[in-house]
Amino acid sequence: MTQGTQGSAGTPVPEGPARAPRVPAQGRAADGGGRVRPGEGGADGAGGTVARGEHVHSETPLPRPGVPRPAVQRSSVRGQVLDALRTALVAGDLTPGEVYSAPALGERFGVSATPVREAMQQLALEGAVEVVPNRGFRVVRRGARELAELAEVRALVEVPVMLRLARTVPAERWAELRPLAEATVRAAASGCRATYADADRAFHRAVLALSGNEQLVRIAEDLHRRAQWPLVGGVRGGRERAELIADAAEHGALLDALVGRDLDVVGALVREHFTGAV
Repeated sequence: MTQGTQGSAGTPVPEGPARAPRVPAQGRAADGGGRVRPGEGGADGAGGTVARGEHVHSETPLPRPGVPRPAVQRSSVRGQVLDALRTALVAGDLTPGEVYSAPALGERFGVSATPVREAMQQLALEGAVEVVPNRGFRVVRRGARELAELAEVRALVEVPVMLRLARTVPAERWAELRPLAEATVRAAASGCRATYADADRAFHRAVLALSGNEQLVRIAEDLHRRAQWPLVGGVRGGRERAELIADAAEHGALLDALVGRDLDVVGALVREHFTGAV
């Protein structure tokens, strides 16, 4: 199963490519692509001043629209920016090895640099980016070894739980998860990696939630999200779509094995699912 909206169980995933979530506009975007090259920065949307420690001499502040802005709590904005940045990471819109400044990303999302910087600090704690003094944040380059290590840890955490659930959860409870498995198939068919990642995480989260262990669900979710970040030079286009579809099909097979309480198949499917992650 590929390593992958957070949403309630059973929430349908839209068919067809989905656009990355956008933070409610609080200003104008810096440019159409929104990408910041190393050494670039931008104006701090909070007050039009340059953020300390980030070079922004090559970025021109944009005029502010003369309309009132809705009052939004910073925590809400930070959460939306964090979700948008996570989606951009999975989709490959933030390139491994490149440096992005908080002011420029703030212009992209139409917010001040502060919630972007806070969101980036969270991503740094998760290992997705690293702080580059006086410049911003560099997207971490990751290779096959890191992905293999994550797959091993996920298997150590989830396989025993899956086997226990296979012995104790009645078939009708597994049937309730069919819509989530079908949602991953539709998401895979769309070819959108970010959409599939959300659907994939929703399915795995629902399965593990049957354990009743909230801490387990949180830890597994963090490992799963990290496993979804693309490798440097990862596959794209038709080949990636085919791999997503194959990965999604394993969800249905896993449910079949869980319903049948076939412990050998459950264990093998989960391990293979992690090691073959897209």
